[in-house]
Amino acid sequence: MELGVGRFPEPPYYAVIFTSRFHDTGDDYEPTSERMLQLAAEQPGFLGVDSARGNDGLGITASYWRDEESIAAWRSHAEHTLARQTGRERWYAAFEVQVARVERSYGFRRNGRLQRP
Repeated sequence: MELGVGRFPEPPYYAVIFTSRFHDTGDDYEPTSERMLQLAAEQPGFLGVDSARGNDGLGITASYWRDEESIAAWRSHAEHTLARQTGRERWYAAFEVQVARVERSYGFRRNGRLQRP
């Protein structure tokens, strides 16, 4: 996945940062994770996502949203609620969530000037 460089509107917007450590992913984690990304992308106010997971099971996913109302709507989505419940029961040993308002955003692009939408 391409880094978020130049992908987002001018701030302010919001970031939801989900840091997790796996416990037992089973066969249903990957399909559910893909489904959550698909569903999130369909939600009003969704701006994008960046995600990385190390070989040690530590993962960080940052999703970006236009406003807090968009985040609240996503949190209350029925399939997302079920996935969060399954995560607590089976997939994760631990996780943390931070919600932050992005006030500034800047970057570097070797092959030219950073373009904003």
